[in-house]
Amino acid sequence: QVQLVESGGGMVQAGGSLRLSCAASGRTFDSYVAGWFRQAPGKEREFVATISRRAVSTYYADSVKGRFTISRDIVQNTVYLQMNSLKPEDTAVYYCAATLSPRPVVATAEYAYWGQGTQVTVSS
Repeated sequence: QVQLVESGGGMVQAGGSLRLSCAASGRTFDSYVAGWFRQAPGKEREFVATISRRAVSTYYADSVKGRFTISRDIVQNTVYLQMNSLKPEDTAVYYCAATLSPRPVVATAEYAYWGQGTQVTVSS
């Protein structure tokens, strides 16, 4: 069982930056693949980024590639999402997720554990 708590959301102007954090409970969090997803009003939840268990591999949605960076601190049991050059279309609730897998996972349905979400609002 893993519990995830996101933080770091807020309101920022276009072109600005935010860093989201996802703190995980459990001593074996480094056994889990982690990912970030987002959901805008009236839209389905969509994949943003994923990172492998030991942070060897990462994968990004095309819409955030080159602007967002996912990372993890294995000692601190925390996953981060650094978001730069933010755009109004990045506005959404951002969710952290985790699952047991030997490789990064992009499909929403394959994640077993989810945080409560944190709001990110980018104004133009």
